[in-house]
Amino acid sequence: MNCRIIEMRNREVISINDGRRLGVVCDVEIDTCTGKLTSVIIYGKPKLFGLWGREEDIVIPWEEIQVFGEETILVSV
Repeated sequence: MNCRIIEMRNREVISINDGRRLGVVCDVEIDTCTGKLTSVIIYGKPKLFGLWGREEDIVIPWEEIQVFGEETILVSV
């Protein structure tokens, strides 16, 4: 299955270990030397409506992705 980066954005990410929703894909990291996707990034949740910044971003290595569906991504994190 081929997928564009724009199509990956806003896909829900769920942990298969405990079934919890981690968030949605906000960004990706690409190795510019090889041209391969190395990880997906979920931005941290805002603290106090974003006035106090936000929590740490969740970086999920590509190797941790188990199932890549049309609307969701299942990961083992």
